Amino acid sequence: MIDVATLSVIRRWALREQLSIREIARRTGLSRNTIRKYLRSDAQEPAYAKRESRSRLDPFAEKLAQWLKTEAGKNRKQRRTLKQMHAELMELGFDGSYNRVAAFARDWAIKRQEAQKTTGRGTFVPLVFEPGEAFQFDWSEDWAVLAGERTKLQVAHFKLSHSRAFYIRAYLLQTHEMLFDAHNHAFRVFGGVPKRGIYDNMKTAVDKVLTGKARDVNARFAAMVSHYLFEVEFCNPASGWEKGQVEKNVRDARHRLWQPVPSFPTLDALNVWLEERCGALWAEISHGKLPGTVFDAWQEERPLLMRLPRPFDGFVEHTKRVSPTCLITFERTRYSVPASYANRPVSLRVYADRLVVAAEGNIICEHTRVIERRHDTIGQTIFDWRHYLAVLQRKPGALRNGAPFAELPLAFKRLQAELLKKPGGDREMVDVLALVLHHEEQSVLAAVELALEVGVPTKMYVLNVLHRLLDGKVEQPPVDAPQALRLATEPQANVNRYDALREERKVRHA
Repeated sequence: MIDVATLSVIRRWALREQLSIREIARRTGLSRNTIRKYLRSDAQEPAYAKRESRSRLDPFAEKLAQWLKTEAGKNRKQRRTLKQMHAELMELGFDGSYNRVAAFARDWAIKRQEAQKTTGRGTFVPLVFEPGEAFQFDWSEDWAVLAGERTKLQVAHFKLSHSRAFYIRAYLLQTHEMLFDAHNHAFRVFGGVPKRGIYDNMKTAVDKVLTGKARDVNARFAAMVSHYLFEVEFCNPASGWEKGQVEKNVRDARHRLWQPVPSFPTLDALNVWLEERCGALWAEISHGKLPGTVFDAWQEERPLLMRLPRPFDGFVEHTKRVSPTCLITFERTRYSVPASYANRPVSLRVYADRLVVAAEGNIICEHTRVIERRHDTIGQTIFDWRHYLAVLQRKPGALRNGAPFAELPLAFKRLQAELLKKPGGDREMVDVLALVLHHEEQSVLAAVELALEVGVPTKMYVLNVLHRLLDGKVEQPPVDAPQALRLATEPQANVNRYDALREERKVRHA
């Protein structure tokens, strides 16, 4: 087999030294026809026919390529692995190794990438949006320090497609109620609602991706869209460039807002800062396509947004059964419910920041939502001692060690300590606590504090003071008379004078 060096010598002998074909053949041992072929082709290096070798994968290559194409169109988390495909090929009769399947997949990916570049999928067309026409939405994961602990956050990003004004809000979870709350705040900040919203196929909006642009949309998400009266457009799977503005906003926010990692005492404080920071950045960032800043473009777009309606009541509803201890459980945390609903079903309405319990068409209680993502601790129990007053009236002894009453206000605890020193004190304390069912709690607390102040910690005195407070008849403080009006000689109590007067009367009548 001729190599590059031999070919170079042949060309030099023939073209530079003008040796004959016969002489060159004698010196190299090659046939004259071979020498003529290389000289005639004017090649600088020898070319050989491509070696064709058959592989055990050849009969299955078409099927494997089809599988790879199908999986490439799916969400990354839903794709089959190459090991799974190798196992399925073996069930079809393939007896080759996994490495051969992996090599085929690598070659296929390279060819697909080249094909996308040549067919235009690697290039994009600049998009232009009219004022008030559309907004884009996306989620991202970022980190912040909350109350001294590094916390992973789910961050909602909104961006008006025309003015490029953006809004960012952070949550601990990426759920329906968080999505609804984010829309309420975003439209409030933007000052109105655009005509169209552009989303990817997120689980909080799409239950199932159908053929083409068809989607099985979540019912609660559809209710929000109907409330705000905008059209929804979902991107094709794995096609983030269809909402490229907000995708870029996610990347830009990383160095504008999350580096260095912000530190705040609470999530609410972080969101207040994020809203203020977004507004400040609008005035700092140049629009790029329109004259002026993003803020200038937003001021022109705002009048063309639909007028903002009332906020969407964005809750997710669950049916719960109240336990005999007057508790319901949600996300490993237990919340108290009024005792009259024990062992009965209730409706739990979950909001981003609170939980509302309803029954028989009425709101019966509300709690601040506790989100605990750690699974190495026991879930919390959130009590409201007022929910257990009906039980206390039947079982006053439960007041001494009842867990819900560990968080009583300080004035009630001081009164309890005084009343429990005498017989029947627990019953009196229950009656005092029951006053909050009929009067404002602050008024009852004020009456208790006044009773403790004068040293009469009894139920009757608390009731007396409470009624006077409610009637507006509060005892007047003692009058401090001016010095000129005071007596020179203060009168003294002397019962002997009274006895002397009685003796004088007896003498006169005698």
